[in-house]
Amino acid sequence: MRSRNPVFSRRGFSRDNGYAGFNTAPQAGGPAVATQGNPYAQPTGNPYAQNPYAQNPYAQQQDLQYGAPPQAPATTGRMTIDDVVLRTASTLGVLILTAALSWALLPVDDANISRSYGIGIGAALIGMVLAFVQSFKRKASPALILTYAAFEGVFLGVVSNIVDNRIADGAAMQAVIGTMAVFAGVLIAYKAGWIRVNRRFYGFVMAAALGFILLMTVNLLFAVFGGGDGLGFRSGALGVVFGVIGIILGACFLALDFKQVEDGIAYGAPREEAWLAAFGLTLTLVWIYLEFLRLLSILNSSD
Repeated sequence: MRSRNPVFSRRGFSRDNGYAGFNTAPQAGGPAVATQGNPYAQPTGNPYAQNPYAQNPYAQQQDLQYGAPPQAPATTGRMTIDDVVLRTASTLGVLILTAALSWALLPVDDANISRSYGIGIGAALIGMVLAFVQSFKRKASPALILTYAAFEGVFLGVVSNIVDNRIADGAAMQAVIGTMAVFAGVLIAYKAGWIRVNRRFYGFVMAAALGFILLMTVNLLFAVFGGGDGLGFRSGALGVVFGVIGIILGACFLALDFKQVEDGIAYGAPREEAWLAAFGLTLTLVWIYLEFLRLLSILNSSD
């Protein structure tokens, strides 16, 4: 069963045939993946002995129902890389806009920091709820995704302003540059074939992410109820180590996102699925940015 956690969930476009096509393969011309249970794998005998679209989640059901010859998914109305880029840019644009507005309109001086921080935390909680709602929905809701981006941007603007002005001068821009560098590096590595996203890779990343989040949750509980830095996972040398691990996990999530986009296009996913790709990419980029911001805060406090 696929996870519905907005952090863990990387909704594959192959529906019930496995995560992001790990159990199946895309249409001709798509990325090569494992052939076990592959609805497109050619038998050793007659290459036309089986219906290559019998298990395609986006095959034309009416054709199969009335016995018509199966057709490949039509180009019209199908997801393309341009759709993903446009919707991701829209989502990130809303996030950046609200982050800039919250930075400018919510001061973090001694007289206003409590109010601004409270608004930021409230926006983060609302964004978390919206992310969970979208993760449980079967279809993408553009309005819901853009609203999530707006509230998440308010939170990021407040937190970035606090860190940049009170902890580490210039940390926000450094975190942005670091996030962009990770995105570009993972994209290049993925397209070059240096990163192979398969079932083993997915299982390792999910296990590592689950352990990471559990440790951070325990550390937060100790900090809230015991005071101080909790177990020290977010401060000092140990905090730096966990900050680097968090960034590496974010890079792995990006590879999973790229795999989803690639398989979605190859399978002929509906155009609205591009909003899910944009949603997943936005979640991952926010994760990486926050890890960079936290890491820079720790390094600055150690100076």
